[in-house]
Amino acid sequence: MHYSGRICREDCKKMKIEIVNIVDRGVANKERLWLKVIATTNLNYFIVFDTTYTSQNAISNLQRHAYWFKPKEVRAGDSVVLYTKSGTPSEQKNQDGSTTHFMFWGLEKTVWNNSGDCAVLFEVNSWQTSKYSD
Repeated sequence: MHYSGRICREDCKKMKIEIVNIVDRGVANKERLWLKVIATTNLNYFIVFDTTYTSQNAISNLQRHAYWFKPKEVRAGDSVVLYTKSGTPSEQKNQDGSTTHFMFWGLEKTVWNNSGDCAVLFEVNSWQTSKYSD
């Protein structure tokens, strides 16, 4: 299924955050992913991967980089801008009352620098961890 020109599972319309665009693809210190908050949520439930398309309508299951957002409440109407470069998180109040939250991945190189590259946003509502022990 296509949703806003992107591949989307049927239930992705229920996600609380959606991808708007990848801006300045492949441009060092400018490349960023623009997300729109649809419903109030916490960013720690979201992970972004960069991957590639294996065909016109299919994405690879091989993720090259992952960014798991740190806990932060965001409200419906807010934007989240994730730069691939390093930086200090900040936010900006907008005239309409919404907030733009700026986050930084901390990578030394761009990740969406080829025409077949894409961003994948996951909403993760629960997870488990396992710690190595002898």
